[in-house]
Amino acid sequence: MRRVVVKLGGSTAYHAEMRNWVAILTASQRPLVLVPGGGPFADRVREAQGEMGFSDRAAHFMAIMAMDQMGLALLDMDTRLTLARSLEEIDSALTSGKLPVWLPSQMCDAAEDIAQSWDVTSDSLAAWLAARIGAEALLLIKQTDAFENADGIEALVAAGIVDLLLPAMLGEATALHLAGPASLATAHERLAANTLPGRNFSASMASRRGAA
Repeated sequence: MRRVVVKLGGSTAYHAEMRNWVAILTASQRPLVLVPGGGPFADRVREAQGEMGFSDRAAHFMAIMAMDQMGLALLDMDTRLTLARSLEEIDSALTSGKLPVWLPSQMCDAAEDIAQSWDVTSDSLAAWLAARIGAEALLLIKQTDAFENADGIEALVAAGIVDLLLPAMLGEATALHLAGPASLATAHERLAANTLPGRNFSASMASRRGAA
């Protein structure tokens, strides 16, 4: 089975859904790579920037470190989770049957193709990683089901459900899926059946690329 990158939104941090998702993902036998959102740690960066006035470039790197912090918090939730800072560590974790939690600061600090601004969120960084590892799909787990009414990727961007740069960051061979709290009820069964929970936006991504 090809790999799937799963971005667990920072918006789930203070909700029961986070632990429910972690339990479902760690029970799956699919080769998953977990990307943490910045959550409350990234929120503190935004607040500090407002008070201290440091640049968006500095805030960008601090927000990526916030994803590292969220990842370290996730590691405490299940013994199958293991940290991964590089492609080699991701490969090693999957080979050993672990579920790697990607801490992005090391790889992103050296990446010249990632904009250094708030336009880049953990969603687009997860897309960037998915392209790097040739992932079959990117699953974005949100603390909302508002995407169910979205008419394609443009509507997701316009509503702020995903960031502006995500479509460009996502590899052409990587399908895009979104899941929210309503997807939890069938998530375990869908993963066991080699499908993904939530809604598949691959068709809208393909039509968007075709029109480009």
